[in-house]
Amino acid sequence: MDHASGITVVFTAADHGVGSWMLLAFVVTFVLTRLITRLIRAGRGPFGNMEVGGTHIHHEVYGIMAMLVSGAIEFADRPQAPAAQILGALFGAGAALTLDEFALWLHLEDVYWAREGRKSVDAVFVAAAAGLFLLISGNPFSNPGGESHLTFGIILAVNLLLCLGAILKGKTAFGIIGLFVPFLALIGCLRLAKPHSPWARWRYRPDSRSARRALHRYPPGRRTRLDAFKDFLGGTPQDPD
Repeated sequence: MDHASGITVVFTAADHGVGSWMLLAFVVTFVLTRLITRLIRAGRGPFGNMEVGGTHIHHEVYGIMAMLVSGAIEFADRPQAPAAQILGALFGAGAALTLDEFALWLHLEDVYWAREGRKSVDAVFVAAAAGLFLLISGNPFSNPGGESHLTFGIILAVNLLLCLGAILKGKTAFGIIGLFVPFLALIGCLRLAKPHSPWARWRYRPDSRSARRALHRYPPGRRTRLDAFKDFLGGTPQDPD
């Protein structure tokens, strides 16, 4: 192994070390956050909502601050171990706090325990899966196989288009994870679009066979085993009055 290759291996190992701490902190913080918020919701334990001057301070605020601080220090100082791992863990914890309230900054209202709040759990699942694949597979936009730049560029462009197509069809998980697993998004592209997805609104006429199939496949109130697991982990959503 030449000197340059040795440096590459060292930096790759260091990046994976930071990524491991980032992912671990992300998962642990999310689980603890959901546990605490469920205890607050049930009125149990010593925990309570944080308020300043009558304003409820959501935990996404702390998450945003953690990501800003850790990111700024990383860019400005480029610290080595163990500081790099500490910053990675701080960033992962901040990301978990922020994405746990993804639905709030998406809808611009407090829907944490509403049906719409399930988007936060979805966002956390997708982010955790993407982080795991990134940790295992490395940079999805690198060219480790030694293909020509033109060939690699075409493959990358096609895969990105497939990911975009899957997301437009409402298959967000396939679209995001497809960035790290080449051509996985093709499955989402070939499947029927969800009724309220952009693709269904653009391509399925209200009286068309495709629209009827989509409503039959994804009826209102449809629940799966994954939904039950989300309720177990994140708490049962509050039904509207």
